[in-house]
Amino acid sequence: MEPVVTAHQLRKHFGSIAAVDGIDFTIESGECFGILGPNGAGKTTTVAMIYCFLPVGGGTLTVLGKDVRHHSRVIKGCLGVVPQENNLDPDLTVVDNLLVYASYFGIPRAVALERALAQLDFFALSAKKNEEVENLSGGMKRRLTIARGLMNNPDILVLDEPTTGLDPEARHYIWQHLKHLKQNGLTIILTTHYLEEASQLCDRLIILDSGKILEEGSPVELVARHAGDNVIQIGIPHEHRQGLLAAAGTLLHGHLFIGESAYLFPGKTARQVMNSVSQMPQIGYIMQRPANLEDVFLKLTGRGFEGV
Repeated sequence: MEPVVTAHQLRKHFGSIAAVDGIDFTIESGECFGILGPNGAGKTTTVAMIYCFLPVGGGTLTVLGKDVRHHSRVIKGCLGVVPQENNLDPDLTVVDNLLVYASYFGIPRAVALERALAQLDFFALSAKKNEEVENLSGGMKRRLTIARGLMNNPDILVLDEPTTGLDPEARHYIWQHLKHLKQNGLTIILTTHYLEEASQLCDRLIILDSGKILEEGSPVELVARHAGDNVIQIGIPHEHRQGLLAAAGTLLHGHLFIGESAYLFPGKTARQVMNSVSQMPQIGYIMQRPANLEDVFLKLTGRGFEGV
C-alpha cells in the first residue's frame, strides 16, 4: 500500500535559517507517526507543510497521493488539524464551535450536529455543550480542539504539540483517547517534545534537531539501538571524570558527560558497573534506571532536551 505521506529532500528556509533541511520520511496508513525534537527543531514547520499551511520550500511532499503544491485544497479537506495553540472561538458555545467548523467543509447541519454530539460524548464534554468556551479548563479546551479536528472525518489527524501546558492528569486523559482513535485505524501525525508522549503513542518516529533527521524507528528500536536496557546516572565533579571511567573499566558500551552528570551505558553489565563505581567517594549521587528516548537524544547530540 502506498504511504499516505511521502517527503523527499523536504526543505523550508526562513531567511538564512534552515527550519527543515532536506529530510526524507514516509508515513503509513493507520499508524501514529511521531516527529520528536526540542523546541526549534523544525517539527511545527514540517507538519505545517503537510497540512498545506506553509508552502514547501524545496524537495517534494505528497499527501494521500497528491502533491501539496498542486492539490492543497483537496488535501486540506481530508485532514484534521489540531494546532499548538487553542484557536477556539470564544464568542461561541462549545457545540457551536464544532458546528461552525463543520460548515467550512459543507457538512449538512443535521449531520454536523450528530457528529458534534458524538465527539462531545467521546471527549466527556457533553455536559458543557452549551457553555461558553472561556468557561472551560485548559484540558477541556484541548479536548474540544481535538474534537473539532475530527468533525470532517479526516483520513489523517495532525496533532501539533497536543498536550503542551497541560497537567499530567489531563495529558494522560488525552493519550487514552488518542490511543482509541489509533486502534480504530485513524492515521495520526504527532509532534511533541514530551518523550513519554512519544513512547506512549507512536508506532514510529523521527527525531529532528536543527531541521535534520537524526534517527528513525519505533521507540523501542531506538532505545535498544542507542541506549540499551539501562542507564547509570552519576553526579561527579569534572576533575574526577577520568577516575570514574577507569573504575568502570572496559564494561561500558558508551558514556556521556553533561555538566557534573555522567551517563554510563553499560549494556548487559549494569550490575558490574554499579559495583565498580559506586564506592568512589567523589560521587554525589548514583542511580540506575531504564533507558528512554531522552537517552537516545543524549547519545545522538551530546545534550538533553531540557533547556534546548
